[in-house]
Amino acid sequence: APSLHIGNLVALTLLRRFQLAGYKPIALVGGATGLVGDPSGRSAERSLNEADLVADWVERIRKQLEGFLDFTGKNAAIMANNFDWTAPVSAIEFLRDIGKHFSVNQMLARDSVASRLESGGISYTEFSYQVMQAFDYLELFRRHNCALQIGGSDQWGNIVAGVDLIRRVEAKSAHALTIPLLAKADGTKFGKTADGAIWLDPTMTSAYALFQFFLNSDDRDVEQLLKTFSFKSRKELEALFESLKTNPGAREAHRELAREVTTLLHGADQAQKVEAAAKALFGQGEIRDLDIETLKSALAELPKASINKAAEIPSWVDLVTSSGVVESKSAARRVIKEGGAYLNNEKITGEDFTPKSSDLLHGQFLLLRKGKRDLVAVEITE
Repeated sequence: APSLHIGNLVALTLLRRFQLAGYKPIALVGGATGLVGDPSGRSAERSLNEADLVADWVERIRKQLEGFLDFTGKNAAIMANNFDWTAPVSAIEFLRDIGKHFSVNQMLARDSVASRLESGGISYTEFSYQVMQAFDYLELFRRHNCALQIGGSDQWGNIVAGVDLIRRVEAKSAHALTIPLLAKADGTKFGKTADGAIWLDPTMTSAYALFQFFLNSDDRDVEQLLKTFSFKSRKELEALFESLKTNPGAREAHRELAREVTTLLHGADQAQKVEAAAKALFGQGEIRDLDIETLKSALAELPKASINKAAEIPSWVDLVTSSGVVESKSAARRVIKEGGAYLNNEKITGEDFTPKSSDLLHGQFLLLRKGKRDLVAVEITE
């Protein structure tokens, strides 16, 4: 894929913990294996991607990793691309020097392969993936003295294949460590929303959307997510867990989770901006203080309406009715009478109130709100 997603963050966080403990992490990107496809967790064959596309994805992921791990200092992280040692090897060399160490019976018994054989079969391309991943571990062992490979629990068979290959070829020991795949309390897959995956690339998932994803976590998931992603002390975490039990409505633990993960991925400055935007959207901050990029990313998560620049701005009643916030103009007027109508977080009182050009945020946007939580963004377009 063109970006890592939030599910990958579990392993990345563990790599970071190892680095903080003094170890040298090696981030492996799949310039070669990305051309083949991993059958783990798949019920059908993956679509094969073009080499140029995979190379572009590798470069994008490389940049994401550079912002996450420390590539300077005594135990500086290493970025490795398996294309570097896979591409030069001929088919004959690979079959003779690597393939001879693999038992087809053992390969067929791997869960990722066995499940596919039961559901319609697997191509030789994907069947060979575990051999390629094992070859990766062997090369990392040779080049960087890598003795521990970490991955999700679905990668156990592939990683153990590498441990066996190192033992056979180098007559030395290597190790495997897998971590559980995160699942939410409601049984759905962590990192997925109705709109798709949550990506680490800010051009695919904004920092604001990431912050909101964690802020809106189910109460039942927050403790486990903090244990997984937070670098706070045990004492600090226990205080957050206690607040979750005694005052869940304050959402202190949710907010700290969202703040820490956003800081980890996008930096403290961006985290502060999106948190301020989240508060401002619901009247807990000054929305006019937001810079235009932060405002855009926040409004992008709301229902939208647009007005042509050449047209006159409609009344508040017309705007909330046409955008579907209320079902009728009479209902919209009733909202105003009851004191629940807002423009850019400022209460409006006149039933015929019409926004002026001076009300536009950055000369381009309006934020309409009914009550505490019903919002719509209006954009002036060319």
